[in-house]
Amino acid sequence: MSSKPRQIVVTSALPYANGPIHIGHMLEYVQTDIWARFQKLRGHECVYVCADDAHGTPIMLRAQGEGITPEALIERMHKEHSKDFADFGVAFDNYYSTHSDENRYFSEYIYTQLREAGHIRTRVISQAYDPKAEMFLPDRFIKGECPNCGTGDQYGDNCESCGATYAPTDLKNPISVVSGETPIEKDSEQYFFKLENFEDMLKKWFADGHVQTEIANKMNEWLDEGLQDWDISRNAPYWGFEIPDAPGKYFYVWLDAPIGYMASFKNWCESSGHDFDTYWNRDSETELYHFIGKDIARFHTMFWPAMLHGSGFRKPSAVYCHGFLTVDGQKMSKSRGTFIMARTYLDHLNPEYLRYYFAAKLGPGIDDIDLNLEDFTARVNSDLVGKLVNIASRCAGFINKRFDGKLADELSSDDLSRHTVSAAETIAEYYENREFGKAMRDIMALADKANQFIDEKQPWVAIKDENRHSEVQDTCSIGLNCFRQLVILLKPVLPRLVAEAEKFLNAGNQSWDDLDKDLLGHSINRFQPLMTRVEPVSIKRIIEASKQDLVSERKIQQAVADQSNNSTIEEIAEEIVYDDFAKLDLRVAKIVGAKKVEKSDKLLQLTLDIGSETRNVFAGIAAAYKPEDIEGRLTVMVANLAPRKMRFGISEGMVLCAGSDDNELYLLNPESGAEPGMRIS
Repeated sequence: MSSKPRQIVVTSALPYANGPIHIGHMLEYVQTDIWARFQKLRGHECVYVCADDAHGTPIMLRAQGEGITPEALIERMHKEHSKDFADFGVAFDNYYSTHSDENRYFSEYIYTQLREAGHIRTRVISQAYDPKAEMFLPDRFIKGECPNCGTGDQYGDNCESCGATYAPTDLKNPISVVSGETPIEKDSEQYFFKLENFEDMLKKWFADGHVQTEIANKMNEWLDEGLQDWDISRNAPYWGFEIPDAPGKYFYVWLDAPIGYMASFKNWCESSGHDFDTYWNRDSETELYHFIGKDIARFHTMFWPAMLHGSGFRKPSAVYCHGFLTVDGQKMSKSRGTFIMARTYLDHLNPEYLRYYFAAKLGPGIDDIDLNLEDFTARVNSDLVGKLVNIASRCAGFINKRFDGKLADELSSDDLSRHTVSAAETIAEYYENREFGKAMRDIMALADKANQFIDEKQPWVAIKDENRHSEVQDTCSIGLNCFRQLVILLKPVLPRLVAEAEKFLNAGNQSWDDLDKDLLGHSINRFQPLMTRVEPVSIKRIIEASKQDLVSERKIQQAVADQSNNSTIEEIAEEIVYDDFAKLDLRVAKIVGAKKVEKSDKLLQLTLDIGSETRNVFAGIAAAYKPEDIEGRLTVMVANLAPRKMRFGISEGMVLCAGSDDNELYLLNPESGAEPGMRIS
C-alpha cells in the first residue's frame, strides 16, 4: 500500500431516467462499487458519484404517454433507481440528476468556453423530420438498416452489429419510432463541436494508456478516417437545457450527460466542504476514473476528453469499458424471462449472490459476461455457503457452547494467517487492476485451505476427549481468525455479509490493515446463519415474474408510441393470439375465507377452494367488497399463474373481475350448479 493516501473520483455511466434498472445495468454499478469500496478499504479517499441522465426526447415522449410532466417522471425514476442501487449495496457518495442547477451551469460554461476558443460552428443541415408528429427526430427515434453492413432494426446513430456510426439520414428504409411514418428531410441550422481540433491531443491521450488497448485501437480507426464535427444541438420540442443565445435550440443530451459527473461531484463538494477545483482543474494531481459499457466508448473517450480539454478542465485518468451481460449464453430476452429487472431479482434473491457472481466473472477487458443461471446457483452455494460461511458455522458452535464464546489466548500455529497475509498483496493488485475474477479465485483457495485445516483437526472428534478441549479451542480460534481475514478480503464484494460477520466476531469495522491482527482471548457473539443456499425455485420465480413484467412494459411503450393520438397507458390493451389464451387454466373457485390486509386500502386476502386444494390469493377489491359479503361465493380464478411474493405474503393465483376502477369492480360469478375446481373452457 502506498504511504500517501490517494484522492480518487470514480463514476459509472448515468442510467437513463426513462425506465427501471435491470441486471444488465447492475453489472457496471457492481463493478464500480467493488473497485471504489476496495480503494476506501485500503485507506484512500475515493468519492463515487453518479446521477440520473434526465434529458432527451424519449423522456419527453414517455411523460406525455403517461400524462405527467417530465419533472414528475424523472423524480419518480430517481426514487426507484436510488432504492434499487441501495438495495444492491451500491454505495454512491452522491447520486444526483442532470436536471439540476449545477449541470445547467457547467453545460453553459463549457459550451461558452468552447465557443470563445473557436471550437463551435453553425451550419444548415438536412435532418430527419416526422411529418405526422411534426417534430425533428432524435437519432434514437429513427430505425432502419445499417448503411454499412445492412443489419435491420438499427438506431439512427450507430449500428449495434458492426459498430459503425453514421447520420440518421444515412439509414436505409428508415421509419420514425414515434409514429411509424417514413421520415422526410428538412433543413435546419445546428451547432457543431469541431472535434478535429483535438486530433493530436486525442492521439497522444490514447497512446499514453488512458483507455484499454481494444478501445484505443477502435478509436484510432476513427482518427485515421478523419474526425467529423459533432452535432451538439437539437430543435424544440426537446426536453433539456436551452443553448445560451440560441432560442429554440437545446443541448443534445450527450453533451450535458457526462457533464453530470461534474455536477454531481460539485453537489457533493457543497455538502461536504471539499474544493471542486482541486479535483477538476487542468493541473490536478487527483485521479478521475469512469466505468462505462463498451457501447458508449466513443462519447467517453473522444468527445468527453476533447470537451474537457477545450474548456480548461482536466481529462480522465482512465476510462474503463466492460462488455454486455448475457444470460445463459444469449442476449437478455424479455420473452424468455431473462431480461430481469433489478427489483424483480431483489424480490426473490439476496443481492450479494449476484454481486459475488459478477465479481467471479469480471476481468479488465471488454468481453461480454455471461450469467449462467445453473452455474450461478452452483457457484454461490459452493463458494459462499459451502466454503466461506461454512468455516464460521463449523467453528462458532464449539466456541459458543464449550468456551463461553471466548477465543484462545494464543494460537498454536499462525501458518494459515501468514499464508493469507502473504496472498493479500496479490489479491490487492487484482482488485486494483479490475481482475476481480482472479481475486475471487485466490480468496476461495484460501477458504479451501481453512476448511482442509478444520477437516484434518476434526474438532467434533476431539471435543469428546476432555484432555483435548484446549486443542478444540485452538483449532476453532485459528479457523475463525482465518474467516475474519477472508471477510476483510471480500468486504468490497459482500459488504452486508461482512457487516454481519463483524457483528458476530465482535470485531468492529475491519480494514485492510487489520489482516495481520489476530483476535486472541477475544469474546465473540452467538453465531447466526450468514447466508442461505440459492434454491432453484427462486430462479424459476424470477423468470416467471420477468415474463409478467413484459406485459406492462409493452403497454407503456405503446402509449409512448401513440402519444400524438392522446392515448394513455390505461387505454392500451395488448393483443394476444389463441395459443396465448389457451395457456390459461381458469377454474371455478369458492371463497371460503376473506379478510382485510393490514396497511393496505386495496387488498383483501382470500382463501379459495378449487376442489383439490385451497389457495391464498391477494385481490385488489377492498374498495368494492366487504369480506363478509363475499365469503361463500363462487368466482373464477387463474389457477396456473406463478406464485408471486408480495409484501404481505405469497399470492397463489388471481381472481377475475370486470369494472372501470377500484370502486366499481364485479367479481365474475359462475352460474348456479358450478362446483369448485371446474375448468372454464
